[in-house]
Amino acid sequence: MLTHLPQHAIASHQSMTVDMAVDGLPAKLITLVNQQGMSVTLMDIGATWLSCCVPVIVDHQTQYREVLLGVSTLNDFYQQQAYLGATVGRYANRIAVGKFSLDGEDYQLSINQKGNCLHGGESGFNHRRWQMQQVNATEAQFSLLSADGDMGFPGNLQVIVTYTLTENNELAIRYSAETDKPTVVNLTNHGYFNLLGADSDKDCLSHQLMINADHYLPTDSSGIPLGKFKTVEATSFDFREPKLINQDWLADSDQQQAQGYDHSFVLRSDVRRATTACATIVAADNSLTMDVLTTKPAMQLYTGNFLAGCPNRIGGEYANYSGFALETQFLPDSPNHPEWPDNDSILRPSEHYHHLTCYRFR
Repeated sequence: MLTHLPQHAIASHQSMTVDMAVDGLPAKLITLVNQQGMSVTLMDIGATWLSCCVPVIVDHQTQYREVLLGVSTLNDFYQQQAYLGATVGRYANRIAVGKFSLDGEDYQLSINQKGNCLHGGESGFNHRRWQMQQVNATEAQFSLLSADGDMGFPGNLQVIVTYTLTENNELAIRYSAETDKPTVVNLTNHGYFNLLGADSDKDCLSHQLMINADHYLPTDSSGIPLGKFKTVEATSFDFREPKLINQDWLADSDQQQAQGYDHSFVLRSDVRRATTACATIVAADNSLTMDVLTTKPAMQLYTGNFLAGCPNRIGGEYANYSGFALETQFLPDSPNHPEWPDNDSILRPSEHYHHLTCYRFR
């Protein structure tokens, strides 16, 4: 049944299904392959993007390079706390002290990091078993019902995440959600990338990065926004022109307290239609470029500052800065900042949450 898949994908299907999930059943995997030979492997636990193998031309020959950090066993997936490739929710990023008010009601969420709610709480979407179906050779769909009160969030929330691999070597991720009670929703994928090779032992800091953003969001030492946007002008956060990630490395207190970049950028309004790249990143040897396109108003740049000890897929461990994440999202703690523009993190029963993020490799 797996014989039509690339060898690396067959190995992943076999190794990831040896251990049982918390419900006593094995994980289910799907691999999408396009005509260019690019392949993407997905798992129902966490609606997770497990693998991304991209064709790269080296010395006039095509090689297939794994560019997504990941693991090879389900036990390792449960052990790692970096959310590798998982769909995170209900609310990606942080909500201060796990509290927000909506329509006069106060809500207390699950607390799981430094007294705050991170990525949905102690038992977020990243470890849930989603219902998975393969639509065709290049598309798979995941669905999940999050019950009213789940991790403290109000409303029965029905979520659908659809992964589509195009012939342009682009993985499009569509997020859809509906609720029966006013709630807050912020879904993203927490993939980490290294365009030199996920298991190459080379860090991600020599990649060249461009971000279409004029402002970023300073935070306190626990990653909670201080409240006001700050211009990137004359700061280490100015990526409007391409530059190496490490060009202004640890150059200011905002970076120093996070041991690197772990901050949200407010995307320019003209790049929020998923037609123009909000970010472009180039491998140090120029062998591969990745564009990110999205309909979300913000993007978190995380340079893997605390990846040390996280298991990799070849029996070892990742080091700090082994990969970077570009998480398209609403701004962290948005429910507590109604004054922010383009703050659409509240979802009501009459509304439909629909967002798109694409990762294009070239």
